[in-house]
Amino acid sequence: MPGQLKEVRNRIKSVQSIQQITKAMKMVSAAKLRRANDAILQMRPYALKLQDMLQNIVSNSDGGVEMTLAAERPVEKVLIVIITSDRGLCGAYNANLIKLAKQTIRERYSEQNSKGNVSVMPIGKKGYDHFIRHQFKVVSGYRDLFQGLSFEDVQKASAYIMQAFTNKEFDVVEIVYSQFRNAVVQEFQVERFLPIPRAASSTKEKDTKEQHTGKYRADFIFEPGQEELITELMPKILNTQLFKAMLDANASEHGARMTSMDKATDNAEDLLRNYRISYNRARQAAITTELTEIVSGAAALEG
Repeated sequence: MPGQLKEVRNRIKSVQSIQQITKAMKMVSAAKLRRANDAILQMRPYALKLQDMLQNIVSNSDGGVEMTLAAERPVEKVLIVIITSDRGLCGAYNANLIKLAKQTIRERYSEQNSKGNVSVMPIGKKGYDHFIRHQFKVVSGYRDLFQGLSFEDVQKASAYIMQAFTNKEFDVVEIVYSQFRNAVVQEFQVERFLPIPRAASSTKEKDTKEQHTGKYRADFIFEPGQEELITELMPKILNTQLFKAMLDANASEHGARMTSMDKATDNAEDLLRNYRISYNRARQAAITTELTEIVSGAAALEG
């Protein structure tokens, strides 16, 4: 019985130590999440507006301007950019991203994958370790972008992707990342990066298209010139798009870790409650046994 009490006491101390760690990690993640949330909320409207503008320009181009980054080619070689975290303890966040990336390869690019023409560019150590371990073809130069996340470093990765696409090393580039909604909800998405997708016309636009000239066109005025502006804007907008995905992933990681550590703290409290009940029952049983032995001994002496 004393041995059992000692074992339960040691377990209670271990769980209390773990609970203190999870509480501290939750507070750290909450502080980081606040900054990451402010960054993505400021960046997202700007990035989405630029992305819509770029898609409209590509969709309404008359073909007089060469758009290398929007060129549609037969898909032979594929690059999947997957944005995971550097650290764990964030629940199923990384596992869900890796699962979505593999599902995308299996459903969309199974033929290219069977030929060995699918490459993975992991950003974040968790994704890098997984795809290296499972012997995927990996572009390994940009896994540490979350260490001091900055636009300049993300721009280098974006420049590599655009140059590789221009050199026809890849025919399509997809980004797998988590879009931040709030601390509890993250939406895992696959987004086309290259070639630049064309804007989808709404029903109203299609009706206007049928009633008039037969071709919907946005009313853009280019100054000084269309070719010069497109050449200048395309890389900058794509850099912004990748940086927005990185900020989304950064906020999603901290939100997932904060939620996971909060659940771990609650689970530790439940475990402590059960251990304390077990400890009190064992202690009560030990006291009852000692009292019984004392009474029995006294009765034997009197007899």
